[in-house]
Amino acid sequence: MDLEKARTTLFAQLRSVPGTEDIPLAQALGRVTAEPIYAQISLPPFPASAMDGYAVRRKDFDAAKPLRLIGQSLAGHPFHGTVTAGNCVRIFTGAVVPEGADLIVLQERLAESAVGNDGSEIVRFEEHEPDEAFIRSIGNDVEQGQIICPAGEVLTPLLLGSLASAGVSSVQVVRRVRVGVFSSGDELRDPGTPPADLALGQIYDSNAFTLANLLQHLPVELIPLQRLADDEQVVATALADAAKSCDLLITSGGVSVGDADFIGATIARLGQLAFWKLNLKPGKPLAFGRIDHCWIFGLPGNPVSTIVTCLLLVKPSVQVLCGGRPSPLLRVDAKLASQVLHTPGRAEYQRGVYREDNNGELRVAHTGDQGSNRLSTFTGANCLIEIPKEAADLPADSVVRILPLSDLLA
Repeated sequence: MDLEKARTTLFAQLRSVPGTEDIPLAQALGRVTAEPIYAQISLPPFPASAMDGYAVRRKDFDAAKPLRLIGQSLAGHPFHGTVTAGNCVRIFTGAVVPEGADLIVLQERLAESAVGNDGSEIVRFEEHEPDEAFIRSIGNDVEQGQIICPAGEVLTPLLLGSLASAGVSSVQVVRRVRVGVFSSGDELRDPGTPPADLALGQIYDSNAFTLANLLQHLPVELIPLQRLADDEQVVATALADAAKSCDLLITSGGVSVGDADFIGATIARLGQLAFWKLNLKPGKPLAFGRIDHCWIFGLPGNPVSTIVTCLLLVKPSVQVLCGGRPSPLLRVDAKLASQVLHTPGRAEYQRGVYREDNNGELRVAHTGDQGSNRLSTFTGANCLIEIPKEAADLPADSVVRILPLSDLLA
């Protein structure tokens, strides 16, 4: 199955997990709204000055006619009187426009300021036609009761700022998705195990560690699970038990065609297997299905394959389960800095580094040998280079599409 078809298949089946919770706005970053949010106040909640200047009555405005300054209105410190005939009020941006005034004359238009016979300040303005009133009416930005955030929206720092300004103090959000992460394989040992304690043939389990870090900034509850042994009954029991308490299970390893690869067959036997194997490099052996109400991704065991399939398929699927929309893949054109070798048949995602050249064009180079075991190919990488399945070797200066890691990791 090609990548785009796999993504379409996933997103057609996945739905937001059931259950919501009400949380304070200060704790809502990254969460997904479960219902529309309404403005509690209008913005601005009062007629506000859009500029620094003088609040006057338009019918009093005449360059030849002096006005008496009777006070000032600052943000948070309004003038409480009324602007009457022949008077004006000094005003600053964001301050309440005093009653009676319907025009702000910009401070740059002040022609003269003097002290009158009674000790008050007298001002006169340049002759000009004001471009506008420079007054923001009540609800100019947002009206009270208006929907300011729909359901299914990820709460970003900018959106949270808008909600705070509109008087929202708490929000109803989709509950956290319970995600269990397994690794599979008798050869694996915990990170932190002294190297001297590794027996011949054993390696560190980096996949579970990496997957947890790729997902932890999403609104999920990561549930630690034991490592899966290379035993079919142990795998079946572990998956069935974990499926009872998780919304999503992610395994790495055990999905290929070896004698100890039981994940795909176990999903099919205990539940439903939606697909197995992708037309993708790295990441061909990938299983997706469900046991009861728990979705399961069986990812490849090679570290690079695990990362690539997580970024392209698992992470956007988790976004759907969290109540949001899957992020579309951002693709940007770039020219190859050197030749790329590729055998037609499978789309390939090589790790690359892109930069802007002196002409303002993007140039991209791969990070060396692209073996799916070579986790070091991500060192310094800032993109994936997308090689179409029908492409053969691509010479330098060929235009390819890249997927910036800054977008995939966001």
